[in-house]
Amino acid sequence: MNSVIDFGFAWNWEYDHDFVRLLEAQSRSQGVSFLAVTPENVEDLAADLKSGALQIKALWDRAADADDRFLKLTDWAQTNAILQINPHEKAVRAWNKATMHLEFITAGVYTPYTIVLDPYNVQPVLRQVDLSVLGQRFIIKPVHGGGGVGVILDATGLERVLAARREHPDDYYLLQAFIEPVLLDGRPAWFRVIYGCGQAYFCWWDVMTHAYTPFSESDKSALPMPLLNGILSKIAALTGLDIFSSEIALTTEGNFVVVDYINDPLDLRLQSLTPDGVPDEIAHAVVRNVVTKIAAGIRPDLA
Repeated sequence: MNSVIDFGFAWNWEYDHDFVRLLEAQSRSQGVSFLAVTPENVEDLAADLKSGALQIKALWDRAADADDRFLKLTDWAQTNAILQINPHEKAVRAWNKATMHLEFITAGVYTPYTIVLDPYNVQPVLRQVDLSVLGQRFIIKPVHGGGGVGVILDATGLERVLAARREHPDDYYLLQAFIEPVLLDGRPAWFRVIYGCGQAYFCWWDVMTHAYTPFSESDKSALPMPLLNGILSKIAALTGLDIFSSEIALTTEGNFVVVDYINDPLDLRLQSLTPDGVPDEIAHAVVRNVVTKIAAGIRPDLA
């Protein structure tokens, strides 16, 4: 007899343990059967999917970006047109910061002034670049990757650019003007927003400690929330992603600038367990949103 699972969650990061427990508990409470796909069972489960011995109705993959074995799952999901949270093909596109930069500008989303450089292996001798348009201090980012890997926050001259390009010689690089946020009630107006299946959760973001502080009701009254929610809705529509985070800063000119376009996979460690984790109430909300979307998508009677 074939096995049928409502929700498959693919993960391989050791710090996702607590988040997996939240997903499993929420799935159980909504009557959604849950299966964790890990490095230990992915090969067997992929074979069962291929043979038809196993069916999965919905998939959320948080592993294929780092482990090619999980691509068998995402390929199967795409071929069989099942419901996916953050479909892999859309995630791959969203990971390209150069593509997202152009998409954001076209959609009218403010971004820092940016110069895109070709990979070192494509253009070893850098074309003439006018760095003065970036200001005295600028940021260097490889187009791919996350978690701050390869990012230089305090570049001031060409030497740092030349050295950085050699660190990831096959990747494009972004040179971005440094954004100095305005101070609101004595703290920098730098925000990190977690988007979860149609809902945006806004937090103050400490760029030094990476600590989240959720917006208070007074914050929501003082800030233009329809505008901010509109920015996140645009990003979600452009990327097609269900779960991600973005960073937004308010400049002295009064513009909300998206300074970090897309973070996916998102670090979903809990703040109660680690200082730079996601606030627990937001993690719980994201879990509810995901399982509710899956329930509605695969069995409307469960929604």
